[in-house]
Amino acid sequence: MDKLRTCISQQRIAERVGELGRQISDDFANEQVLLIGVLKGATVFLADLARQITADATFDFIAVSSYGDRTRHTGEVKLLKDVDESLEERNVILAEDIVDTGLTLSYLKNLLQARQPKALKIAALLDKPSRRIQPIEIDYVGFVIPDEFVVGYGMDFAERYRNLPDIYVLESAADAM
Repeated sequence: MDKLRTCISQQRIAERVGELGRQISDDFANEQVLLIGVLKGATVFLADLARQITADATFDFIAVSSYGDRTRHTGEVKLLKDVDESLEERNVILAEDIVDTGLTLSYLKNLLQARQPKALKIAALLDKPSRRIQPIEIDYVGFVIPDEFVVGYGMDFAERYRNLPDIYVLESAADAM
C-alpha cells in the first residue's frame, strides 16, 4: 500500500493558479493565447489556469512519454500526440504539471519554437530545480518543490492518483524506483 503525505493543499493550489492566471492575463491583455497542455499530467492545471485567464484563450494538447511507470526520467522523450493547430504567429503558453530534469520541456520547447510562434511561454505548476539536467527557463511557476515524487492534481504514479485534489508526496515511491 502506498503512503501519501500532503505537500500542497487544494486551497493553496487554487490561490496560486489564480495568481498565475492574473499574471498571464496582464501579460497578454487584448491578445489571443493558445494554451497547450502536456497530456496527461497537466490537464487539471490547464483547466484551472484557463478559467483564471481573462485574455481570449483556446486549447490544444500534446503528449510525450518519458517516465512510463517509473518515478525517474528515462532520458528519452517520445512524441505521442502532436498539436492540431498551427502555431505560426500565435501567442503560445505551454502548460506543464512539473519540471524535473528539464529534458522533456527542452524537447517540447524546441519542437514548438520551430513552428514560429509569436511568443512561446512556459507555465509549470511545479518546479523541481534540484533535479535539473537541462537548463530551461520557466515563465510562470506555481511552486518550487524539493526532490520528492509527487502525485495528485493530475500527476500520477502508474496512472494512479491523478484524481486527488491536493498534491501529495508518494513516500513509498522510493521502493518503486
